[in-house]
Amino acid sequence: MLVMGEVHTGLLQNSGEIPESTCRDVLQLLSGERVRVSRRPIVYAVSPDLLTGVDCRLPSASQSRIRGAGTVLSRSSITGGRVVQGSSYTRIERSGSDRRQPWSHYLARPGVVEVLGKVKSRDLADGFAEDPPADGLDLGAISARFLDVVQSSPLLDRRAPFKIARTRLRWVAEQGEPAIRFTLHSEQMRTVRLVHTGEFTPAVADLCEDLALHDWLLTALLVIIERARIGGTPGPEAAVKLAPAVDHLLHLWMPSARVDDVLSAYWESLDRRPGFTRQWQSLVDRVRDQLAVHTLAFLREKSGGGAR
Repeated sequence: MLVMGEVHTGLLQNSGEIPESTCRDVLQLLSGERVRVSRRPIVYAVSPDLLTGVDCRLPSASQSRIRGAGTVLSRSSITGGRVVQGSSYTRIERSGSDRRQPWSHYLARPGVVEVLGKVKSRDLADGFAEDPPADGLDLGAISARFLDVVQSSPLLDRRAPFKIARTRLRWVAEQGEPAIRFTLHSEQMRTVRLVHTGEFTPAVADLCEDLALHDWLLTALLVIIERARIGGTPGPEAAVKLAPAVDHLLHLWMPSARVDDVLSAYWESLDRRPGFTRQWQSLVDRVRDQLAVHTLAFLREKSGGGAR
């Protein structure tokens, strides 16, 4: 069993948090299909599953020319009315025939790409995690397209409170002894290699989307703090630059809130090392300490001014 996926995460292009009803309308990407919404512990809305047909070269670490045909499952989601994601994945399976089948065959197996010819799972997994071919299966482009559809909704005012780049999390799930490895490649690119004993379920995609969400939150908070130049700019100016973190980000941190209990151990592993929550809490404390210092200084100044 081999499953490949990619998640793109970004700030919703709206001046403020959008309500649940607007989330439903923005994510109504497939007419007649229901947008699913959960309200606890935070509002989360997800579009209906969308299919994209593919017939292309598959990634290969050995640079072998491997062909696959089938469909990719995609969806868009909004968390807390503030953060948007585009997510796509597909399960790679050996075709029962050496010939390409009609599209009706592949449409009957949503989210499955069948490999035509011989292939080694590890070769495909390594190729996808490292650097997929430009002329091959591009799950990132599919995820970006569905995220763009949401961002271009006329229901959004396109006045985001701050600028922040999207992040991309590319993931591979295989069968074997349970393990997970998170790798930070650049400011925008991450990979996750996940091994588990059970059969693949959509809960694995949920886990990777949750990891992508919290990685983006952590990245965004780091960027906001860096832009504030704490210690290098006057206190009031730094406080103004830190305010978006309080208004739009801090309340969204709820790791593993939507992760299946069977897979929660993977989140716990990453919380030990590299320590997502530990770093997040350290940054949150720094933001709140700076705002508290600024508030005390402001009150002291007002009090002193009144005494005169």
